[in-house]
Amino acid sequence: MINRLLVANRGEIARRVFATCRAVGVQTVAVHSDADADAPFVAEADQAVRLPGRTPAETYLRVDLILEAARRSGADAVHPGYGFLAENAEFAAAVTDAGLTWVGPPAKVIAAMGDKLAAKALLAEAGVPMLPSWTDTDGITDFPVLVKASAGGGGRGMRIVRTADELAEAVASARREAAAAFGDGTVFIERYVERGRHVEVQIFGDAHGRVVALGDRECSIQRRHQKIVEEAPAVVSDRVRTALHEAAVAAGRAVDYLGAGTVEFLLAPGGEFFFLEMNTRLQVEHPVTELCTGLDLVGLQLLVAEGEPLPAALPASTGHAIEVRLCAEDAAAGWRPATGTLHRFSVGDVATEFGGLAGPGLRLDSGVLAGSVVGVHYDSMLAKVVAWGRTRAEATRLLASALARAELHGVTTNRDLLVRVLRSPAFAAVEIDTGFLDRHPEVFTPLLPADRLPVTALAAALATAAQRRATAPVLSGLPSGWRNVPAVPQTTRFVGLDGDEIEIRYRLDRVGRLTDWSSTSATEESTERPTVALVEATADRAVLDVDGVRRAYRVHRVGADVFVDGPDGAASLAELPRLPLPTAAVAAGSLLAPLPGVVTRVHVKVGQRVAAGDPLLTLEAMKLEHPVLAPIDGVVAELPVPTGGQVQTGAVLAVVDEKDPR
Repeated sequence: MINRLLVANRGEIARRVFATCRAVGVQTVAVHSDADADAPFVAEADQAVRLPGRTPAETYLRVDLILEAARRSGADAVHPGYGFLAENAEFAAAVTDAGLTWVGPPAKVIAAMGDKLAAKALLAEAGVPMLPSWTDTDGITDFPVLVKASAGGGGRGMRIVRTADELAEAVASARREAAAAFGDGTVFIERYVERGRHVEVQIFGDAHGRVVALGDRECSIQRRHQKIVEEAPAVVSDRVRTALHEAAVAAGRAVDYLGAGTVEFLLAPGGEFFFLEMNTRLQVEHPVTELCTGLDLVGLQLLVAEGEPLPAALPASTGHAIEVRLCAEDAAAGWRPATGTLHRFSVGDVATEFGGLAGPGLRLDSGVLAGSVVGVHYDSMLAKVVAWGRTRAEATRLLASALARAELHGVTTNRDLLVRVLRSPAFAAVEIDTGFLDRHPEVFTPLLPADRLPVTALAAALATAAQRRATAPVLSGLPSGWRNVPAVPQTTRFVGLDGDEIEIRYRLDRVGRLTDWSSTSATEESTERPTVALVEATADRAVLDVDGVRRAYRVHRVGADVFVDGPDGAASLAELPRLPLPTAAVAAGSLLAPLPGVVTRVHVKVGQRVAAGDPLLTLEAMKLEHPVLAPIDGVVAELPVPTGGQVQTGAVLAVVDEKDPR
């Protein structure tokens, strides 16, 4: 029996495992880096052990430190979560050699499946269909191809290559990213299938030789080869589903699989499918399978690790579940990761966290809470929001509505993109594949229409004025901005996340009625201004009558930042001071760091002529590489940061001069 379990991971997966442990009476131990010292998962564990350092290489990837933490805390078992060391055979062997129970497949199985090239050869003998692959770039003549990391997963170290000229750089870049994420830079190359779908089968094996399939999942909507929308069951024919399950079980039996695993396939447009990889761990998207089957997959992991057989009767999948990965990133800016403090994190009408549902509803698996700090050291995923419904359409509508109403303040997220995807006609018609986002640029449009921003900013200005009036030491009872003789209107200036300014001007009469308002901004188009009447304004709420329709806006202010959630969408604004202080200027043509990171490569030299779009350098942050491109044609005037240099947000990375300074 497992009595005290150490989770060698962080964030929402650590909290997820702890939830099952509490339900079955197992004590819990967290390990944490210095950056995670105040994280929710640390507070929820019965014990916590510090891993000195901040980066993964210093902490969560240190086998010696984790084993020492298990010894010091008295843990008798280790759960690896996913990512980090979850698919590291040496770690699994070290845990077992230390006399601890390993909650996962044996080290030999992890090793066999961790080497994706060896896994393909082994499973091909078991009759599992395969795509052609290469390890030598000289033998590749048919494009497009996909460069893949041999170790790990999650989209790290993957590159689509469409021409021979791109291959060498794609392989080098994939190797660097894979080495940073998994400690192994080995890559291989597969034929790339256009319009392919990513479908996977959840398998489970026990120590008594039984391997079963517990349903399938559709994971085709991806960004940078990482899943962001997953659903169960996959929308496939009964014939294809049966064949997928048979192939997945055959793969599991070929390696005497034990514990939770996932066999991933690429489904071609004609219905033919090919093996991609076997993940020897619990998947990020396991909640959709739990909601459709009613099973606790972490509970089954513990059961199997203790040597017990799987239940004789396993439930069939019912209904439909959809999960989205809510990430701290700017989808419209090339998936640039975002950092900051989550001033508010609220997803309303959640029925359960980290557990099952009794009927239609929402589940939230989150690694953060309000007040959490999102840094640059780890993956950008904040939470998984999951909906279960009797039908796919019901689950889709419920999930999209909950996301649209969520209050996510302080950190840029991909929420608007997720809502647009769920509400798109193509998603409803199951016209999906791994290239969905490339073919549907309309889903990158913010939920808040540009022509509704002025009214939203007006609500922010009125609520901000109400807050100041309520906290004023004197004259707080007078109407805001009231004068005996009409004078200049009250003015509030904001700046949005895109850097554009908007100025709101309005007048209130002596009884607080809105008599006039207007707005100006650099990007505002000439449109007819709606008629607005003020119904109510408090520090955290403004209710406006807009062209005869009453609209309520929730307003949350933190310092100069104002977050507004309304019926049309959300806006993040910063109030500009009336009398701004002078600020330091940067040279024209400067490229500034969008977030903290490390410059891993510098591609150009000072004095070199570049064209708009040419790569200047590569910035690594949140375990991903981000190319910094020339914004204009010109000459590189400055490169102040060398390879290996660390930078903070706003640091000058390069300066490109339109004119040759020589």
